[in-house]
Amino acid sequence: MELGLDGRVILVTGGAKGIGASITKLLAAEGARPVVLDRDETALTAIRAALSDVITIACDLRDPEACRDAVSDAERRAGGIAALVNNAGVNDGVGLEHGTPERFRDSLRTNLHHYYDVAHAVLPSLKATTRGGWIASIVNIASKTAVTGQGNTSGYAAAKGAILALTREWAVELLPYGIRVNAIVPAEVQTPLYESWLQTFPDPAAQQAKIVDRVPLGQRMTQPDEIASMACFLLSQRAGHITGQHLYVDGGYVHLDRALR
Repeated sequence: MELGLDGRVILVTGGAKGIGASITKLLAAEGARPVVLDRDETALTAIRAALSDVITIACDLRDPEACRDAVSDAERRAGGIAALVNNAGVNDGVGLEHGTPERFRDSLRTNLHHYYDVAHAVLPSLKATTRGGWIASIVNIASKTAVTGQGNTSGYAAAKGAILALTREWAVELLPYGIRVNAIVPAEVQTPLYESWLQTFPDPAAQQAKIVDRVPLGQRMTQPDEIASMACFLLSQRAGHITGQHLYVDGGYVHLDRALR
């Protein structure tokens, strides 16, 4: 399917690793011009080595001023931004019993605030893109923890729940401009961060086997490129009448009865 992303400048936060890197690489393969905001210099170097037409900007997204500066830098270097993928975040294990109010607020800064900060900064460019005849859009990466809970991750779950709410709110607010806003909700995705988490268990292989047995479709982990495929479709004009939606790419993990296994 031709997605029509050729030459379109698309901003991807946290786009140098994991799900973000898969989205960046698929966008490049579809002819888009990805701009990656990430604070990991090593990962930024690796994504530049992998892709010839990627712009990388080192940015601590927890700093609102850094977000504004990064968007201005992206516009200066790449031109008008056609779409945004809000992706950066980490399941940091800040719970209620074992967390603190200070760590909870810091988790929101890490996982939520920059979704608003970057979207706010890029909005004038998205409006201009849509006035030019190409339907701009925002794709927010959420998490199943927002709807299922997980335990011991109050900050991350609160942030991801807010992201789902903001997706619907922004979809309504931006209707007059024709800008679409959708969210992708992953569950168990085989990323380097997930691999690191598995290594905290005495038997990582047994823990993964226990998890994948609960995934209804195929009893396997979701792959990052499967999230990327959904993201690229939602960004494209092929999804031109889709807005305000929460799309679950999870092998049925959230909505199908896991007792089926």
